[in-house]
Amino acid sequence: MSKIKGGCLCGAVRYHTDAEPLMTAVCHCKSCQRQSGTAFSVVIAIPKGSLRFEGREPESYGDTGDSGLAVNRRFCATCGSPIFSQAAATPQLDWLKAGSLDDTAWVQPQINIWCESAQRWVRMDDEIPKVPRNPPLG
Repeated sequence: MSKIKGGCLCGAVRYHTDAEPLMTAVCHCKSCQRQSGTAFSVVIAIPKGSLRFEGREPESYGDTGDSGLAVNRRFCATCGSPIFSQAAATPQLDWLKAGSLDDTAWVQPQINIWCESAQRWVRMDDEIPKVPRNPPLG
């Protein structure tokens, strides 16, 4: 895969990484529902610290995730677009928001996570594994 690039809605925050994606997940946690304003968030796990920014650095909002652990949500201060999250539950990963990618043609979710808090009306693909909470890492 070539370099991952993306940014926010207004273009103030731009990023890239040469890191290969480690996992693509559909997160159904309540925090992702609130942040995205919809039923879930599609996220790409990449090695922590591998994102490089051009233009404005994203702002931070400290939150507590459904796991009870800290989550640092990074977003554009101008347009509010979510860019990525850093979760204490997965300290080796950053979770890039798939909607911020320039090219989403390669995105293929591999797992549904936090299914215990999924909206009842969401239909999940039976071909993709479902886990009640955090993804298995290891």
